[in-house]
Amino acid sequence: MNTLRKQVGQLLIAGLEGPELTPIERSWLKLIQPGGVILFRRNIEEASQTYRLLAEANSYSAPLLRCVDIEGGLVDRLRDLISPMPSLAAVAASGKKALYLRHGKLIGREARVLGFNVVLAPVLDLSLPESRAVMRTRTAFANPEQVSAYADAFLTGLESSHVLGCGKHFPGLGGGTLDSHHTTPVISRSMEQLWESDILPYRQLKARLPIVMVSHASYPASRDKKPASISRHWITIVLKKRIDYRGLILSDDMEMGGILTQARIEDAALEAVAAGTHLLEICKDPSLILRAYEAILAEAEKSAAFRKVVQSASQKILRTKRSLVGAPLNKPPSQAQIARLRSEIAAFRAQCPEPEMRTP
Repeated sequence: MNTLRKQVGQLLIAGLEGPELTPIERSWLKLIQPGGVILFRRNIEEASQTYRLLAEANSYSAPLLRCVDIEGGLVDRLRDLISPMPSLAAVAASGKKALYLRHGKLIGREARVLGFNVVLAPVLDLSLPESRAVMRTRTAFANPEQVSAYADAFLTGLESSHVLGCGKHFPGLGGGTLDSHHTTPVISRSMEQLWESDILPYRQLKARLPIVMVSHASYPASRDKKPASISRHWITIVLKKRIDYRGLILSDDMEMGGILTQARIEDAALEAVAAGTHLLEICKDPSLILRAYEAILAEAEKSAAFRKVVQSASQKILRTKRSLVGAPLNKPPSQAQIARLRSEIAAFRAQCPEPEMRTP
């Protein structure tokens, strides 16, 4: 396969249609050889089935970043398969770092036993009045120091299962009143507020976060009014240079209304890569995955400068995968392993009861 094609493929985290690969998916997985895949509840029915799906996808582009969203509470792709995990807000209400650590450990173990090696958590957004109706129990702290303390312990728990975490949603959705799944939130916080509060966890945890996810929100106080996910100001100037973050940078789902209401997928993909993003998450539509891939490839073939950006991102992704997640998948999960996890999560849930749903 053409080396440049392989390099472009590494920049994509692709969603899959259902619980088994279709013939069409096998074809485009072989063609694109993406850097990773992400599974949702539509893909997850049984433990052995989930493992087989990941193993087969992995065979087309090993080693894959095999991603899943497990924050606990409202965002928990394994709640029906194993057991509902307590939310961030429920665990945070305990105020106990030992339980923050336990949260990460249990999420890491359930992810790892099924074959995942990346969990898209922890959420680092502040719990502010503006966003509570949208974020609900996905956030817990208005104080960024408390956010950092929770996330630090949570990441240690994930690491114990050899699972990578992902801090999200940079530079912060705490001041947003709209859901970026549907439209672009415009967050009217000053640059001082953002730097001293919303961004503080990223500054404090810059050496601890293997991956940072960038939001589709717009921040009028910045010099760039574009959504952060396609903004060179936020990705390169602030995250890479000012904060000196050295890990992988991932876009939020490029199918969200927060970005596709602003740009075609081709343009959004090109802008995100040019802005400094390493990985583009496209969670469902294979036509959008292919369109983004072809747009990046065509630009890389045409522009030497853009090609260098693609090559640099691809090399960074491969280095990360080889050093952190290059090990083969574990053995398929046993019924005893799943039963033990169910029991442990249920006991943990009893320690961390869900708070009443908060309103602004």
